[in-house]
Order: sequence, then structure tokens, then C-alpha cells
Amino acid sequence: MDLGKSLKIDSVDRLQPVEPVILSPQDTVAHAVDIMQSQNLTCVLICDDGRLVGIFTERDLLKRVLGRQMDLTSPLRDCMTAQPVTVQRKDPVGAAVQRMEEGGYRNLPVVDDDGRPLGVLTVKRIIHYLVEHFPTTVHNLPPDPDAVQKDREGA
Repeated sequence: MDLGKSLKIDSVDRLQPVEPVILSPQDTVAHAVDIMQSQNLTCVLICDDGRLVGIFTERDLLKRVLGRQMDLTSPLRDCMTAQPVTVQRKDPVGAAVQRMEEGGYRNLPVVDDDGRPLGVLTVKRIIHYLVEHFPTTVHNLPPDPDAVQKDREGA
């Protein structure tokens, strides 16, 4: 099956969204960062009464907390992305890819009809999905001698 057709037919559920880590709006930034570091996560979902009200990502930490010199004891409600764009399990993969591309998102919460989180769809899952459709192309790419980085990056 070609990729265009698969993007319309395959559902988000096929990509096996990762189990969400859920915190409350009252939890602190420091607590969220500790969890994200210990579990190697790029985001946590923020819920109130079981319903998704926000998402806190690495980007939120950099721009809204560190960039504004907020205290790490600040509650997540003050720096989360409120009412994040979401997908549902039965939405087509193409719709998820479109939402991620349009918003520049690397994580999309997967919710049920009542707005309760079921998982998180990551850009990594999307990449694996695309590789499934082009295995020969991806796995048989010849080495590119010009792809070597000429200058050191970082420290």
C-alpha cells in the first residue's frame, strides 16, 4: 500500500502512542522536570479532574520557565501550554502528521471523547511509521562523505 493511502486509512492507535505521565496544574515545574529526566520524557500531560487541560514540554521549560527566569517552584498552570492540540485513537495518521507539522509539535496528546488522556503520540513514532513504508530507501542509503560535520559543535 502506498504512503498516501496509508496515512488516510491507518489510525493513530496503530502507532502505539506512549503511556502518558499525568500531573496536576498545582504540581511544580521542579517536580515535572524530575519526572521527565528520570523517565527520559519530552513532555508530561496536565489534567484536572481526569481531563486534559495542558501539556508541559521541554520547549515550555526553555521558553516559559528558564527564558523568563521563573522559579522552579512555580506551578505548572503558570507555564504549561493550555488546551493543547490533540488527536483521538481512531483519527488517521495523516491528520496527526498534519497537526504536528502545522503547529510545530513534537508531541500530541491522544484523548478519548471526554478529553481524558490515553497516550502521547511522539514524532519518533511518526518517523518509525514512515520508515516502515520506505525500508529499502532508508536502510540502503549510501554513505555521504560530505555529511561529516566539519566543525565541532558544543563544548
